[in-house]
Amino acid sequence: MGMWTTKRPPTADPNGIAQGAQPALALVIPTLCEAQNIRKLLDRVRSALEPAGISFEIVVVDDDSRDGTGAIVSAIARQDPRIRLIVRKGERGLSGAILDGWRSTAAPILGVMDADLQHPPQLLPELVGAIREGRDLAIGSRYTAGGGLGDWNFARKLCSLAAVWATWPVQKGGLRVRDPMSGFFLVRRAAIEHVAFQRTGFKLLLEILVRGRVASVKEIPIAFGRRTGGASKANCKVAWHYARLLASLYAGKCGLHRRHALGAGL
Repeated sequence: MGMWTTKRPPTADPNGIAQGAQPALALVIPTLCEAQNIRKLLDRVRSALEPAGISFEIVVVDDDSRDGTGAIVSAIARQDPRIRLIVRKGERGLSGAILDGWRSTAAPILGVMDADLQHPPQLLPELVGAIREGRDLAIGSRYTAGGGLGDWNFARKLCSLAAVWATWPVQKGGLRVRDPMSGFFLVRRAAIEHVAFQRTGFKLLLEILVRGRVASVKEIPIAFGRRTGGASKANCKVAWHYARLLASLYAGKCGLHRRHALGAGL
């Protein structure tokens, strides 16, 4: 099981606006060997959120990287108490890292973005605005009008589209989104609290769309950036975990729930 700090007491009103010292937004950034990117990303996130007047904390959840990622974050956190580091030992996986980060905070708005600089931090205020306007979920979407996949080759784009198409039968009718595979999104805590999600795998958003109490969604277009440092984590293991998640969601839709595969809720 991953490590996390003691949860702070909730101090938010029903509209998701923080009161007192409790931040409105807790943004989780999972890392695995992202020493080349993490300092620049943290600077960009703070530069995006500070002028917007959004109270926030950034929770970096590191899967025991051996390239100095944790040391860099720790040094920055000593200067900025809004940044926290959680180091998980003996466990890896994107979904589990996100859930562990969210469990360490009582912020009413929970978010996640990748550490590889491919997600645009400048859109964070717009995503927060969508939640404050009443949406349960705000997604940085590559497939909505105005979004894009950057310089992906044809084969990778085709595989991504096929993965998205496969989700349509399990998504909720009337609430289907164009990019259920995005790794850049914010969600209202109340929409997912006490819901059990799989800790393994890499596509938590899809599971939130299916299992969460999500009644409204806004997709905000993003242009997927280019990784500037470190190595991509996309591999056959990611595809295998996605196939298992999809099978579990299809089974649930047919009434064959696989609760043994789920972890505890927030």
